[in-house]
Amino acid sequence: MWTIPNIITMLRVALIPIFVTVYYLDWEWARQAGAFVFWFAAITDWFDGYLARKLKQSSAFGAFLDPVADKLIVAAALLMITHTYATVWITIPAILLMSREIYVSALREWMGQHGKSDIVSVSFIGKAKTTAQMLALIGLLSELEYFMGFPLYWVTLGYVLLYFAAFLSVWSMLTYSIAAWKNLTQSS
Repeated sequence: MWTIPNIITMLRVALIPIFVTVYYLDWEWARQAGAFVFWFAAITDWFDGYLARKLKQSSAFGAFLDPVADKLIVAAALLMITHTYATVWITIPAILLMSREIYVSALREWMGQHGKSDIVSVSFIGKAKTTAQMLALIGLLSELEYFMGFPLYWVTLGYVLLYFAAFLSVWSMLTYSIAAWKNLTQSS
């Protein structure tokens, strides 16, 4: 259990309350600092997977905890941007993203119980959705449109990527559902 990849994954879970606290601090750069903590946590997701493969330290605990850590920090970030922006234009894609995560997690669990987890394993669309979602959340959390007078358009890019992630989210959910449909409709 105490492998380097698992410790990094546990660090990502521990960063959630830090991320939320920093984001809501009452100082000028709190949102940007919170976005940085979120970015750091997102990077650890790639890093722990890389190290698990490189060091041959994959474990059942890591396979369980890694997606849980991802979903927890993304759920926190989605709730935070929904609260911060308080607009239907953020709320709708946030709900789509959260609904997909719950649906696909339940589908994977059900398929795993029936020995068919390979049918709904992570796909390229799912990975592309995760990348777009993480970048969107960093942009929206940061609230940066300008930095030292230079246009960055992070928030604008965040909106675009959030919608792209929502589109990929629905697409991947449908793809997984179609792949699993035969197994879901069989009589017990």
